[in-house]
Amino acid sequence: MRPSPETLPALELWALNSATDLVAAVLILIAGWILAGWAARWTRRGLDRLHHFDETLKPLLASVIRYTILTVTLIAVLQRFGVETTSFIAVVGAAGVAVGLALQGTLSNVAAGVMLLFLRPFRIGDGIQAAGQSGTVREIGLFTTILVNDDLAYVSIPNSAIFSGVIINNSREPNRRINFLVSIDFSNEIETAQKIVLDVLRSDPRVLAAPPPVTGVAALHEYAIDIVARCWVRNADNEAVLFSVQKAIKDRFHAAGITVPARRQTATARAEPEPAPKQSAARAH
Repeated sequence: MRPSPETLPALELWALNSATDLVAAVLILIAGWILAGWAARWTRRGLDRLHHFDETLKPLLASVIRYTILTVTLIAVLQRFGVETTSFIAVVGAAGVAVGLALQGTLSNVAAGVMLLFLRPFRIGDGIQAAGQSGTVREIGLFTTILVNDDLAYVSIPNSAIFSGVIINNSREPNRRINFLVSIDFSNEIETAQKIVLDVLRSDPRVLAAPPPVTGVAALHEYAIDIVARCWVRNADNEAVLFSVQKAIKDRFHAAGITVPARRQTATARAEPEPAPKQSAARAH
């Protein structure tokens, strides 16, 4: 059925207005998307210039600004099509409740992320152990926390898994204790070995004088004596000092003739059973 001549101008006007609204909505959406990305990057760069600003909050603030601009852009697009924003917000609120019930696990990550940012058990750059993983914190997001482990692998952990478990922060305290065992053979003199261990620990300038280094007998085994070596260092020097003092102790032990445990082998002779006595010929008959 063809439209009447009277309705043609109205249809053309409606089509023109619809096309205009569609083009304007697309342009607003594109502009809002680009502006949100630029604003997030500008925010990060601006906060990077503030040396005293907390590194943990920088990605969060950038994300908040980005999603805020995207939300305003979406509302502006809907207004171009005549959608009442009040009704839209009410519908979104009702849908949000339903989605929240369906995505309880995901929203728990958001809640856990907020608590991690509020309580600050760790910051960006800290070395931590959490949720069975260990590494350096790269980013704390609303849903996940990003770590980079010792193998430079990218590790993404849900915030709820971190917040609900034990968190070990290896970087929070300025000092850290080094504790390791040195095993020597049972035939060596314990006092000589302990003196060498203490000399090595005290001679390293990175080892703190207070608390002082200590050593002692940790355990006695069948062929070995375990000597504990314990000292305190700056947190940043932990691994380097551990490698250095262990090598120095080994070299000093070698020079002093202190040997490592060696298992003894004892030779035993197998006893042959005695032959049964022979019966006399007379008794045999």
